[in-house]
Order: sequence, then structure tokens, then C-alpha cells
Amino acid sequence: MIIPWIYTPVRGILAIWQQLTKTLEKKNGSLVSEILRSKIPEMANCSVLMREHSRVEETIQAMQQAGAGSLQVISDFDMTLTRFAHNGKRVPSTHNILNNRLLVNEDCTKKIKKLLNTYYPIEIDARRSVEEKVPLMVEWWIKVHELLIQQRIRKDLLSQAVKESSTMLRDGYKVFFDRLVEQRVPMLILSAGVGDVLEEVIRQNHVFHPNIHIISNYMDFDQTGVLQAFKGELIHIFNKGEGALSHAAGLRELQGRPNVLLLGDSLGDLAMAGGVSEPQNVLTVGFLNDQVDERKESYINSFDIVLVKDETMDVPNGILRYITSSGNNK
Repeated sequence: MIIPWIYTPVRGILAIWQQLTKTLEKKNGSLVSEILRSKIPEMANCSVLMREHSRVEETIQAMQQAGAGSLQVISDFDMTLTRFAHNGKRVPSTHNILNNRLLVNEDCTKKIKKLLNTYYPIEIDARRSVEEKVPLMVEWWIKVHELLIQQRIRKDLLSQAVKESSTMLRDGYKVFFDRLVEQRVPMLILSAGVGDVLEEVIRQNHVFHPNIHIISNYMDFDQTGVLQAFKGELIHIFNKGEGALSHAAGLRELQGRPNVLLLGDSLGDLAMAGGVSEPQNVLTVGFLNDQVDERKESYINSFDIVLVKDETMDVPNGILRYITSSGNNK
């Protein structure tokens, strides 16, 4: 039995401790409200960080009230829809899938790997500005594309190269893709990778549904099926909000859908919703895959929701399930 005159101070101390804990959690971007937790249990995952949980809650609620008919999904591909790593090994990007003996020789593989080791640290360097990075990213993409063109890659071997690769979509991907097509929600995939390879990855995972639209770097093959160039404007990690999105404006399926669920793994991906006409609610989800300590603050300050070293689609699936549930949309 607790003596009453002791109980009151103890209760006061517990209240102070609980408030202090909440304050620290909020400061670290990890506080999840009970309302969000009850509606979307996945939001309570330890991988989830948020700076303004109240804004996230309000945005999700507004999107839910508007229903699936007002929603579109805009997503990056490499390291967003695909896993970053599996069993401690990096999962190849669409460019790296082409580093296959079927398609390129050993010298080309070494050169592409050297370029990756040179430019990728620049891409994720939190100390460098976007203005510094852009010309270097363009330089990287052009050099890789030139190397691939020199290899005279055969179109008929792309499918086999994807099969032999260790690429993987994130756990729960099928639930995500299938839910979107069932609810007639269009998805725009905007990728700085290789569109031909990207399509093959989705196709081989049996989720290439009619609601999917892709803007990416596509190969231009000659009449014999040999790579001779890359088509159109170069899309790299930091120009997704510019000319590339002019293509998205012409997609009728995206018109009249002012609510956007945006998925990316780079700060450059935040510009992907730039082509949306008169957006009302945009919820951004960022996958923080690498150099967490160095980049966590900038991601929390930029994305609405940050998923730290989370190789699943659990949180996007939970959000999508709630927004599109027929029982919620009235």
C-alpha cells in the first residue's frame, strides 16, 4: 500500500517523466500520436521518424476523406521500390544490372564500378549543395551511358540479365502494386535509372499493371536490336522536377488527382511532384538507406516521414490501405 502523502509526489514525478520522454521523442522526430498508431499500426515501427506528426496526421486524414479517386502515387525506383541491401550486400540498381557478362566486358564493369565509387559518395554527401552536385551527376550519367553504348548491348539479352541479377523489390511490394491497381490509383515511376531494365524488373515480379506509367532513361536500339544511344533528355537524380516532368503533364490518368503519395530515397526526389496540377495534399516518404547519422537531420527536415534502414513497403502499405479503404471513404 502506498501512503497517500507519498503517492502524490510519485504520481507527479511520473507525469514529469512521461512529458520529458515525449519532448525528447518529438525533438528526435520519433513521436507517433495514438491516433496515427491506431489507424496505421505500421507507423509505430521503430524505423519511422517524423518531425511534425500532427501535419502528417492531418494530411493523411484529408487524403482519406478525399478517397482513392483523388490519389496518385509518384515514386522513384532504385533503392525506393527496390531494396537497398539484402543479407549485407548491396542490391544492384538498374544501371548495375547491366554489369553482366552477357552484356558488357570485364573492362567496362571495372570502369562503371570505379565511376560508382567516385560519384556515389558525392551524391549522398550532406555537406555539398545541390548546385555543386548537379554538374557532377550529369558527368557521371553521361560517362556511364557512353560506356554502355560502346558495348553494343543487345536488347534480346536484357531479360536474361535481369533474371541473373540479385535485384529485389522491397518486401510487401506485391501488396502495394496490387492495391493500387485494385483501387484504380495511377502510379508514376520517375527514375534516373534505365527504363528498359526497370520495366523488366517489374514485369518479372508480375506487377506491371496498366496503372503504371514510367519516365526514365530509355535505350535506343537500332534495327538489329543493338544499343546505339539513349533517348531524349537525360534524367539524373537532381533534375526530376524539371523537363522530365513535362511528360507527366500529358498523362490524362493523372489529371484531377490533387493528392499525392510521394516515395523516394534522395532529397532530389522531393521535386517529383512538381508536375502535379494544383496539388492539395502531398505526403512525402523518404527511405534513408545509407549514412544515417550524417543525413538523418536533413531527411527529417525535408520528408514528412523518414524510414531508416527499412527494406519493406510496410509503412507505405499501411498508409495506402487506410487512405483507400472503402469503409473509410464516404
